[in-house]
Amino acid sequence: GERSFVEQPGAVVCMGICVFGMVGNGIVLWFLGFQMKRNPFTVYILNLAVADFSQLLLFFLLILGNFNITIIGYDLDSFVSFYNNFLDAFEFLCEFFLLSSLGLLTAISMERCVSVIFPIWYRCHRPKHLSGIVSGVFWASVGAFISSIYLCFLFGQRCYTVFSGVSMVYSVILSLMMLISNVAMVIRLRCGSQRRHLGKLYVAVVLNVIFFFAVGIPFIVNGFLQLLHSGDLFLQAVTLVLAMLNSSVNPVIYFLVGSCQQRRFRGSIRVALSRVFEEKARSEEQGGDPAPEGIRMESGVPRLEQE
Repeated sequence: GERSFVEQPGAVVCMGICVFGMVGNGIVLWFLGFQMKRNPFTVYILNLAVADFSQLLLFFLLILGNFNITIIGYDLDSFVSFYNNFLDAFEFLCEFFLLSSLGLLTAISMERCVSVIFPIWYRCHRPKHLSGIVSGVFWASVGAFISSIYLCFLFGQRCYTVFSGVSMVYSVILSLMMLISNVAMVIRLRCGSQRRHLGKLYVAVVLNVIFFFAVGIPFIVNGFLQLLHSGDLFLQAVTLVLAMLNSSVNPVIYFLVGSCQQRRFRGSIRVALSRVFEEKARSEEQGGDPAPEGIRMESGVPRLEQE
């Protein structure tokens, strides 16, 4: 069945993807958490890295547990019971982290859009701790929703149609908000009367959104369609691999965008991340938009206050 997908030869590759992604997200967490002052946008990125790291850890534990059953077989009888319970929780935790990532990407997309279209209003009226509050609200609301589904599943209550419908509507609304805000932001910067360069963080997050639509949304949709039709949230092997790639790709995007200079890739990981995340902090003090093309930002420009 679908639960045995890691028995395939590709399980080693999947484990490699998980390790690679956890290392990448761990580097992002270390850099944003301890190496630079946080600004409104990097607070969202930090929370997104937490969600991606946690999901990859779940996948890694799933494959490791399956190896113990199918290859090692150590203390099999007692472990199988624990592993089956882990599988039940795993299915819901995966959806929790994917929906949280969707909410966080939507929040950063909308805030970026507002900062571009209404820069003066954004600078003067934005609450100081808005990013942290919004991130906390998304974590709490998605956690409460997924917990409700899990409790109904645990106690045998048949509310799958309601939960599946609510989750699909939630996902569609957030996806549309994320898509519209990014399109509006790009149009404003590139097609307005004063064309402006997108900036590295803008490019990085647009790429994050594109990859999420390509490989993250199928995971969410497939999971809740399974819940609707069979009362089982477990997912197909293909969508699980796509979810692994979705959680692993963001650090690669940050590095490639940050290290790209005049169509060449150069610089250390630390330098690349600095170019992506610190550039936005400087540009916010200049009025909410990235700097016009051809104008360099001076290193002495003050940054946003720490969240």
